[in-house]
Amino acid sequence: MEQPPANFSTMNSSLHKQPVYAGGFKPLEASDWTLVIPSLLLVICLIGVAGNVCVIAILLHNARKAKPSMIHSLILNLSISDLLLLMFSVPFRAAAYFRSTLMTGWFLCRTADWFTHVCMSSKSISIAVVAKACFMYACNPAKQTNIKQNAVCGVLLAIWLVSALLPLPEWIFTITKPIAGDMACVMDIPVHAHQMMEIFVILYPICVYCAPFTIAFFYFWRAYGQCQRRGTKSQNLRNQIRSRRLTIMLLSVTVTFSILWIPEWVAWLWVWHQPHHGPSPPPAFLAVAQILMFSLSSINPLLFLVMSEEFNEGFKGVWKHLASKKSVSMQEAQEEGVVHSDVDPDVAPSPEQPVKSSCMEQSCSQQNFGSQESKDNPVLPDVEQFWCERESHPSDQDNDPIPWERQEKEPGE
Repeated sequence: MEQPPANFSTMNSSLHKQPVYAGGFKPLEASDWTLVIPSLLLVICLIGVAGNVCVIAILLHNARKAKPSMIHSLILNLSISDLLLLMFSVPFRAAAYFRSTLMTGWFLCRTADWFTHVCMSSKSISIAVVAKACFMYACNPAKQTNIKQNAVCGVLLAIWLVSALLPLPEWIFTITKPIAGDMACVMDIPVHAHQMMEIFVILYPICVYCAPFTIAFFYFWRAYGQCQRRGTKSQNLRNQIRSRRLTIMLLSVTVTFSILWIPEWVAWLWVWHQPHHGPSPPPAFLAVAQILMFSLSSINPLLFLVMSEEFNEGFKGVWKHLASKKSVSMQEAQEEGVVHSDVDPDVAPSPEQPVKSSCMEQSCSQQNFGSQESKDNPVLPDVEQFWCERESHPSDQDNDPIPWERQEKEPGE
């Protein structure tokens, strides 16, 4: 019977002597699939990293202008969880599908599956908390914008602490072990821990999937009902419109999250509760479940950017900010180049430059002079050029004592 992959951290009490691979196990033996699945995971990784970096940049850019709210902080936590998942879990999983056995160290062997479930748990708990914050914002928008930063940091710290503790058995029972002459990363659950793992198998999906999404849908339903109530003032109407748009956007993210995560939990329950000598989950189904789970990290930022006008305006603001920085840097570089070219000691100035510059300064001063006398007696360009030429070549005119005789003799000659 085929071994289930490690990302489900599987173990059947009746088959405890059979090795259960943790990470690095290739469930599909066909060479075509071993190239297709890593390629899909890498595409998801690239798209998701770009989208989440964009969302994080928008939220940080807006935080510099105004005090960040609880909802924005939780959306930032979602994007950070997606970014960590894409940067550290997806490449490892793609390499595990590409190779039949991925040689990993002790630390990576223990943390691969645990870290994936920590990020996913952080996302699901954040969804539940952001639904509660959305309902509170729909009831009183002004109160949600005045939350202290210590409270926001405390909520985020609690989310990550609970997310790290829930999948802790995966960290404890994952070890490196020699199998068939090669070192492999497997789940080795001792006999005395079988009862604890049976409780873990039941409670973990309830705590990570069922309870958070039940709470989220309940508060989104109440928030949407609150937004439907018509206010009497124009300010209340604007707040209701913003609350309704925010509720619809977060509800869309929650629905997408819950649907695409279902195949992973179906595989989880199938593997852990399969009967003795019963059929194992098809390897293709396990691979598709993982692809759908990781694709959430690239779909969430797209939903934020498409459905939220605030994110669209923030994206334009970040783009203009970066463009202005580039233009300022290019202008400074050009000014520095002009300054260096003016004071270059290797290039000797010609003797005519001071005279021309003085004439230009004189003409500019005459043009910029704003008195009534300059307006009544304007200086014509031809006259100004004549006097500049005489000042630039004073030697010939000063040495000739009778210039009119020279001018009269020239036509006769």
